[in-house]
Amino acid sequence: MFSKSKINEPGPSADTTKPAATPASPAPAAPKSSEFKASAPKAKPPASILSADLHITGNMKTTGDINVEGTVEGDIRAHLLTIGESATIKGEVIADDVVVNGRIVGRVRGLKVRLTSTARVEGDIIHKTIAIESGAHFEGSVQRQDDPLNSGGKGARPTPGAKSD
Repeated sequence: MFSKSKINEPGPSADTTKPAATPASPAPAAPKSSEFKASAPKAKPPASILSADLHITGNMKTTGDINVEGTVEGDIRAHLLTIGESATIKGEVIADDVVVNGRIVGRVRGLKVRLTSTARVEGDIIHKTIAIESGAHFEGSVQRQDDPLNSGGKGARPTPGAKSD
């Protein structure tokens, strides 16, 4: 120990400039990198926001979240899709979670679908769970499926009189 402390004793005079920077740099660098590694898998990227004055023609696909306030003519596929009150979607919507505050003209497919009181949907909804608030406007059919995201395309429409459990 004395030999180590003797090594450290001459170092402090030289360490006043170097050790202050050396211990401070490695010590904070290690926690930052470990904190970054720990938070990186948990941290979600921010949602993409399509503003009210934006008009998109074409399909969109992401594994992230989208918040639409403008107009989209095309299909949208996302993890979490939020349709704002001023938004209009003309096309199919596919997402794990769909929250509709605005207007959709087309099919909605989602694990969790929520139509708020300001929602206006003209099309079929295929879901695992659904919530429709009082005041929401909905014209179409509702079908529950265990896997609404991967089940069939255009041929997966509900058959009248048929039940699936």
